[in-house]
Amino acid sequence: MKKSTKHWIESAESDIAIIERIIDAPELTHQASFHAQQAIEKSFKAIIEEHDMAFKKTHSLETLYAVVKETLHVKFNTDLLIVLDQLYIDARYPGAMGFLPDGKPTIKEAETFYKTAKDIFYSVTAELEKT
Repeated sequence: MKKSTKHWIESAESDIAIIERIIDAPELTHQASFHAQQAIEKSFKAIIEEHDMAFKKTHSLETLYAVVKETLHVKFNTDLLIVLDQLYIDARYPGAMGFLPDGKPTIKEAETFYKTAKDIFYSVTAELEKT
């Protein structure tokens, strides 16, 4: 595994560890959801880096997934990735603080995002172990 790929994986793993510490806190669902988005983004970028795939600089999970989905051989819910994309910017600034169109993510939504992030992370690490 390339050193740069390993850095992406370590950073994604850190985001997952943060979620594990805050997932049960209702006041932090926006942050748990943001870190789920980040873990997925970094996981996808690890695959892109390892396989020298061409891509434009983006934070869009939908766009990154389109680049890596054939390599992963696992299908993920694109609609869920689009929802997580909505949280990316807003979670970083005061005010809306990572609200979805219907408001702040619920614990159930945050848990769904967390599970998706873990599933993608483990799929990526399994794929990288093959290289």
